This record gives sequence, structure tokens and C-alpha cells, in this order.
Amino acid sequence: MDKIASFQINHLLLNPGIYVSRKDKAGDQILTTFDIRMTKPNYEPVMNTAEVHTIEHLGATFLRNNEEYKDRVIYFGPMGCRTGFYLILAGDYESKDIVELMISMFEFIRHYHDPIPGANPRECGNYLDMNLGMANYLAEKFLSQVLYDIDDSRLNYPEG
Repeated sequence: MDKIASFQINHLLLNPGIYVSRKDKAGDQILTTFDIRMTKPNYEPVMNTAEVHTIEHLGATFLRNNEEYKDRVIYFGPMGCRTGFYLILAGDYESKDIVELMISMFEFIRHYHDPIPGANPRECGNYLDMNLGMANYLAEKFLSQVLYDIDDSRLNYPEG
């Protein structure tokens, strides 16, 4: 079997950032999958499921309500390794194209203090596994340490 694209990246060299993981064709449409990497793999602790789950609910809600992107959002959800998220958009994009969108989304998450959308037993299969305080903290950390001063080294996968 061939290795999938995400297993071909040297995770020992990967820093938090926004990366194009792959581009796929679906009919006539290009789908761009982004690797929204929030922690340094195999060096920093992974995010706990409660804050990952909270960021998923808030991020998906934000993205699907964003006037410019809502009709292009195919998927937003966590990586199994809990070091980040995948965002799939309909369209042919580069990492730099979504920096402002990610800044807006993580600022939304950083400042969010209301009830978490969908965090109830009718709308979520694990509604008690949420941690808004840690989601706020991780959003602030990602903004201040990565997004506000992002450069090409955190927009393109490392070589090697």
C-alpha cells in the first residue's frame, strides 16, 4: 500500500502553522485540505479531547457562518493525533489564502464565553467532554505564537 500524504511529512521537523496537506479533484472541483497544526508533533503535549472537541464545535460553527467561506467549507475537524485540525475547502487554495480566516476564527474562539453551540445531549454524542477555558487558552497561544507573525516557514511543509 502507498503511504497517504500526511504520513509522508517528517513530523520531527514540523512546527505549528497552516499547511496545504493535499489537493483532490471531486468532479470539476478542487478540494484543498489544510493541516492546521497547533502543537509541535512529538515535542509538545497533545491537546486533550475536551479542548479539541470545544475547538471543533466553535471552529465549525464559525466557519459555517462566515459569509465569504460558508459555502466552501466541506469539513473542519480534529486530527487523530490531537496536534491540530483539518480544514477542507472547495477551491484551489494556498496556505497564505486562509491566514486571515484562521486569525478571525481563532480570535472568535479566544473570546468565546457563551454556551458552546451543540453542546447538549440532543445535538452531540459526547456533549460533556468540553473545556472552553482551555480552548480559549489554546486559541490565544496559537494566535500569539504562530498566526500573528506567520511566515513561509509555517506556511509550507518542511523539506526532509
